[in-house]
Amino acid sequence: MEQQYQSIAKEMNLSIKQVANTLELLSSGNTVPFIARYRKEVTQGLDEEQIRLISEQYEYEKSLNKRKEDVLRLIETQGKLTKEIISSIEKATKLSEVEDIYRPYQQKRKTRATEAAAKGLEPLADYIMQCPVEGNLEVEAKKYINDRVADAKEALAGARDIIAERVSDQAKFRQLVRYTIAREGVLSTSKKKDADDSKQVYSMYYEYSERVATLAPHRIMAINRGENEKVISVSIQYDQDTLIEKIFHQMILRKSTISENEIFMAVKDGCKRLLFSGIEREIRSDLTTKAQDQSIELFTNNVERLLVQPPLKDKTILGVDPAFRTGCKLAVIDMTGKALEISAIYPHQPVNKKEEALSTLSKLVSKYPIDIIAIGNGTASRETEAFIAQFIQTVNRPIAYTIVSESGASVYSASPLAKEEFPDLQVEQRSAISIARRLLDPLSELIKIDPQSIGVGQYQHDLPTARLKERLDFAVSKVVNRVGVDINTASEHLLRHVSGLSKNSAKEIVRFRDSNGRFKQREQIKTVKYIGDKAFEQAAGFLRIVDGDQWLDATAIHPESYPLVYQLYSQLNLQQSDAENRMNVLKKLNITQMAKQLGTDEYTLSDIVDTLLQPLRDYRDQYDGPLLRQDVLSLDDLKEGMQLEGVVRNVVDFGAFVDIGLKSDGLVHISKMAKHRVKHPTEMVNIGDIITVYVSGVDQIRQKVQLSLLKELI
Repeated sequence: MEQQYQSIAKEMNLSIKQVANTLELLSSGNTVPFIARYRKEVTQGLDEEQIRLISEQYEYEKSLNKRKEDVLRLIETQGKLTKEIISSIEKATKLSEVEDIYRPYQQKRKTRATEAAAKGLEPLADYIMQCPVEGNLEVEAKKYINDRVADAKEALAGARDIIAERVSDQAKFRQLVRYTIAREGVLSTSKKKDADDSKQVYSMYYEYSERVATLAPHRIMAINRGENEKVISVSIQYDQDTLIEKIFHQMILRKSTISENEIFMAVKDGCKRLLFSGIEREIRSDLTTKAQDQSIELFTNNVERLLVQPPLKDKTILGVDPAFRTGCKLAVIDMTGKALEISAIYPHQPVNKKEEALSTLSKLVSKYPIDIIAIGNGTASRETEAFIAQFIQTVNRPIAYTIVSESGASVYSASPLAKEEFPDLQVEQRSAISIARRLLDPLSELIKIDPQSIGVGQYQHDLPTARLKERLDFAVSKVVNRVGVDINTASEHLLRHVSGLSKNSAKEIVRFRDSNGRFKQREQIKTVKYIGDKAFEQAAGFLRIVDGDQWLDATAIHPESYPLVYQLYSQLNLQQSDAENRMNVLKKLNITQMAKQLGTDEYTLSDIVDTLLQPLRDYRDQYDGPLLRQDVLSLDDLKEGMQLEGVVRNVVDFGAFVDIGLKSDGLVHISKMAKHRVKHPTEMVNIGDIITVYVSGVDQIRQKVQLSLLKELI
């Protein structure tokens, strides 16, 4: 156990105590959000991501040690376990290293080598490998002629097959080839004859070469997809001859041996037929895994940034789900998200009832205090944006519009949850409500949708579903618990993601509200079915009760720390009613000194004081809100060097797509983000950021715009 802790601590640059304490907390049934927020004194301030990585690394170390034990046992049962093998396995830090060591001892499927061994040719292979300097190999080989071996030639060929497999199975040779390809190999692609790529999706890879060591994740994913769709073929080039020579010289015990030629032929065959192709597959697999991990990381980060978009509080919003033939569906919602009215307009071809559409919008604006119009970014979005911008110019009070991502809206609108919420509405009408609500409170609305349907990232459909789901669920849980949940207004779906709660307990909370009315204090949560002491401990701090009997219940302070708050107030002679004095005193407080006086730790006290200074702070307020517009932009308006404001809609490995008010988003390539080398676009921008960009290029034919974060990089 201690060795595992040391390994994790070294890998993550943490202390062994941090690792051990974190794993102890996890094994005691504590959730990651709870540990990150309320047990900082135990972990020394580790965040959710660090705790997750410790847990993942520990599971890997456990599986590694289990595999080591299995391999040692399996080799021992064959009577072939040596001190050298034991030492090599104990030193192994990766599963692949353990498998390399075990490879020669694995039960083999039927191969040329196993067939040769079955014919009794293994002693001949051993004789050849002893590198005799005298004698005649052909004469020696004739000793092995039997009813299954026709002649000396066949005997030598079989012996070479055995040696070839030994070459392929040796861990040191596998590591040598793996290292060489990873460092020096060049991956090349070419278009297949008669390949169907009419849209030239993979034109970049018709003739393409790049070092394996520098391949970017998005290129690996694109190459894999092109190969799977049978458009391109892929190969890896490296100096095979030099590798064969190196391996040969390590295999041969002495020069001037009569078996030199046989060994060389066996080594060459083992490398060409078995070793090289096997390692190439491993390298490709490793590249794919790393690319998938990077894509999952990016996808997760993008989803997280969507979820933390700040809500638009106290606004009446008109949601618009754009369409051509079937019309634009409209939904007015109030500041609580309640749908006030549903309608439809047909301003576009083929119906083209623009005047009627303007009249409908005017009536809605007159009837309701609409502040903002939220337009979905799907089909007919830009045409609808132009129409809405035209309409806003006719309104005699300030109204703005913004574009809202409608990814996943159709999935939600057709879901059982949407049908339960709006049983009498059509799918498109539900979509309009969802679009409006995404602006009002993005987290509460997006939480209803499978994160995989939100559609931000790259190649998400090529990613391992289970791994992607696990990371996305973690991201959702992280955001929900950082933000906190109003237990009296939260939906069952939102409550499910709260630390310590389950599907059943979330359902029971809603049932409790329906039967008993509002929760008035956190202590009442203990009376809800399926919520025991442990569940209450894990959940209480993340469940807020606004305007309840206990003012601390509206904050992120955990009930276990209420006595500490009272002690602090007593020590400082503070009154909750005297806000100005309280703020002044708390701002000047010496945390270290006061923590000693109260007999607590600095982490807990610091969090309490931060919360008392801003008791109703929303974690999401630190991020950019929506970019509101009143007029529309066309491609003809753009000039090189023009400064614009835009909102980041998507981030991928090679750059970021920015909505600047055109039909399609502009691209800020990673090379146009800073004067210094940027490793990844997320160093500079994230989804939802409102940024200043400069036009660096306009392609009128392809209707594309290139952007830069710096004017000097145009």
